[in-house]
Amino acid sequence: MDYRKINPSEVNALWDLQKQYKAEIGEDEPGDDGKERLADAIDKGMISFYGVWKDNTLIGCCSITVGFSTFDYHSSGVFEDFYICPEHRHQGIARQLVEFAYHESGVSTLTVGCADCDIKMYQSLGFAISLGNLLAFE
Repeated sequence: MDYRKINPSEVNALWDLQKQYKAEIGEDEPGDDGKERLADAIDKGMISFYGVWKDNTLIGCCSITVGFSTFDYHSSGVFEDFYICPEHRHQGIARQLVEFAYHESGVSTLTVGCADCDIKMYQSLGFAISLGNLLAFE
């Protein structure tokens, strides 16, 4: 397995995983304009994606968006876009990808917002500190 930061030239492989993820969770397939905005955000450093490749095929990804936290007065990251292809799950790949992305991103703290059904999964990946509730603005 090869773990590395995804660069803008690899957006097509990333886009394929994004579509698989959206289909699996029952969301509409994103349009081409979304792909262009995603590539632009990666190129501008607004978001960083990390991936795992097997035999030159991207089989998993996650993203970290970096900000600043007054919790410890260091950079903080928001973890999102986590997806491992179903045939590669339960092999330890997810845990290694999370750890790689955390260390590679250089953030001091890393948080994730998730659905109730995913809490145990994220806890098993190391997200063990509960920070209350995450709410989104309408």
